[in-house]
Amino acid sequence: MPRITHPDLLVGMETHDDAGVYRVSPDLALIQTVDYFTPIVDDPRDFGAIAAANAFSDVYAMGGVPRTAMNLVGWSQGEQPWDVLRSILEGAHEVVHEAGAVLVGGHSVKSPEIFFGLSVTGTIHPDRVVTNRGARPGDILFLTKPIGTGILATALKRGRLSAEGLSIATATMRRLNRASAEAMQEIGVD
Repeated sequence: MPRITHPDLLVGMETHDDAGVYRVSPDLALIQTVDYFTPIVDDPRDFGAIAAANAFSDVYAMGGVPRTAMNLVGWSQGEQPWDVLRSILEGAHEVVHEAGAVLVGGHSVKSPEIFFGLSVTGTIHPDRVVTNRGARPGDILFLTKPIGTGILATALKRGRLSAEGLSIATATMRRLNRASAEAMQEIGVD
């Protein structure tokens, strides 16, 4: 992809962050991201909540506050009951509400494989944006959630995850990173 330059584009593709940042005024920038994936757990409500929390994480990672969200759905009509889709959307809506964001719509496409996620817009002061480029060798890295949920999701797909392991993984993946983003902004991460 060609490098995009614009005086108000504060974060583009070159930093490999999960979101872009665009300054709209001297004290306001928009954080924009889109994130979706195929089901990672069997429960549709949990899947919707996990996908939503994951999309919001892109805004939180940059130190921002999510403001609006839009559903993105890939659905194979006739192959799944509509109640499954309803549960996915309800799980996501719970997380959108918890994040304090507003769901403003969405888009669906016919797809042989189910996918779900959100497009999220957040806000931040242009001088407070946190990106990947600030990290340096020797920096201390704080993990805000346990690592390994991807391994547990693979174990689930292979029928090798206990009910307790699934419960722990689901609770972890559903949890918003809001408190971590607030702490990061409070201590002044670059």
